[in-house]
Parts: sequence; C-alpha cells; structure tokens
Amino acid sequence: MEKTALICGSYAFDSIMVFHDQFKNHILPDKVHMLNVSFLVPTMRKEFGGCGGNIAYNLHLLGAKSIPMATVGEDFTPYMHWMEKHHMNTTHMKVIKGSYTGQAFITTDMDDNQITAFHPGAMSNSHENKVSDVSVADIGIVSPDGRDGMIEHAQQFVDAQVPFIFDPGQGMPMFSGEELIKFIEQATYVAVNDYESQMLQDKTGLDLETIASKVTALIITKGAQGSEIHANHEVIQIAPAKALATKDPTGCGDAYRAGLLFGIMNEMSWKTTGQLAGLLGAVKVAHLGTQNHAFTLEDIEKLYQDNYAEALFS
Repeated sequence: MEKTALICGSYAFDSIMVFHDQFKNHILPDKVHMLNVSFLVPTMRKEFGGCGGNIAYNLHLLGAKSIPMATVGEDFTPYMHWMEKHHMNTTHMKVIKGSYTGQAFITTDMDDNQITAFHPGAMSNSHENKVSDVSVADIGIVSPDGRDGMIEHAQQFVDAQVPFIFDPGQGMPMFSGEELIKFIEQATYVAVNDYESQMLQDKTGLDLETIASKVTALIITKGAQGSEIHANHEVIQIAPAKALATKDPTGCGDAYRAGLLFGIMNEMSWKTTGQLAGLLGAVKVAHLGTQNHAFTLEDIEKLYQDNYAEALFS
C-alpha cells in the first residue's frame, strides 16, 4: 500500500538577493557590537518557498503521496495557484485573516554564506492545524514553523503513533534545551545540518552519540561534503552527489529531507536513503530558487545510477 507523508512546516514567499562580494570583507570583527552594514544587491528574485512548501514540492516530484499542512496569509493566492497547477494537495492550507504569509528575505554572498530576515506572519498560527485533521498519515515531519505549532504537532504525532522526523532548522533558537530534549525523545528521526548539530549539542548538553541513541536515526548534512547518518550503532558516511552547477543553496536542505522521507516510506537502506537525499540537494543547488527545478522519478533513478553506480531500487 502506498504510504502518505504529513508535512508540517512553513510556507513563505522568499525574496532572494545576491551580494556580489563576500560578507567577511564588509563586517569588521572588532565592530560587531555596533554593526551597521549595507549590501548592494543588484540581483533579486521573489520565489515560492518555506520549509514545508519546499519539502512537499520535492516529495511530490518523486511521485510520493504527501499532505502539506500550514497556516498562510491572505496574500497566498499566487502560491495556491502554483500548488494547484502542480496538482498538489491543498486541503490543509489554512488562510489566517489579517495576516501575511511568512516572508523570508535572504541575501547570499559569493561564498554561499547567507543572511536571512524572516517575518513569520500566519506561521504563528500553525497550532490551529491538528495532526488529527488528517485521516491517514504513515510518517510525518515537524519542520520549522510556528513555535506552538511545532510543539503541538510533535505531541500529536506521538499521540497518533505516527513516526516523524524532527527538523528544527532555523527554528531551533525558539526552544530551550529542555524543550529540544523532549522533541528528540518524541521523534523517530532527527535531521539537522552540521551547524545546527553543534547548536543542538550546546543547547541540550547531549553529545551526538547520546542524541543518536534516543532515535532510530540522526541525520547530519554537510553541504558539499555530503552527510552522515547515525543509525544502528554506526555512522554511515554519505558521499556527495555531483552537482551540475552551484547556483543557489537555498532549499537544498529541504530537498534532502524530501529524499529522507521517500527513502523511509519505501523502506530503503540508510545508505540508499542518504544518497537519494543528497542527490536531490545536488539537483536543487543547480537551480535558482527553491521550487524552480523539475524532475521525474525516472530522471532521479538515472542520476542515481550515474552518481553511485548502483540502482536506486534493488
């Protein structure tokens, strides 16, 4: 039977700007206590984004059954049309009157460093959606969203006995160490990048081995260096897939998480799951924006074979 993923996470409009230099050349370390900088960004795009939106888009391209769940603003109409155009499930997109959809303002420099300002808007009402509103979900993900929504959705997945990925991302600073420990204990899987991994250890006081012991798998992405998966008392190193170009890192982590969900839903090995997830990130990084790439499962199967000299489905 085909499995269904419930994706709890933000939907947002991304204003993506490119600074044609390096931030480090314009930030004086001895003056950070009185930081006042301005970056000229001659390149700017407005894109459909948000962690939940990006994960759902990539998982949909793979042909998996997914249900995105989010709260959005009265300005969401163009995004809704985009989802409908791609035949995505919009049943649980709840419009909050008097609110904007989340807005991310992202500036990227020539080293792919990013400075982001984020207005949560309707995201803050994410707790108004309930996991129990969905009749069937085989796996879930709690990705960056409103604080109350993340807390409540995690508990609701536990109550419904639905395994889920905890993906705190840029939402991690909203939570105390004790709250993060509870998330880890509730979750089936934890997914973070290498920076977030260190932050998670610092805030909880737990080392990677201890965090990994509390979940089925701890996944740590490392950008162009690939990723590692802590599972079954071992650390599986995942080699990076080859990117055809490096144009925009925004949304690569979300593409990776879609690959994680697909691998888990199809009961793939952790090595295969990690390699698939990394491949999706490599496909994404070759395109500007977070939802401007397109592929079919057949395309991914061929790319997987080319990158790893083995079949995606054994």
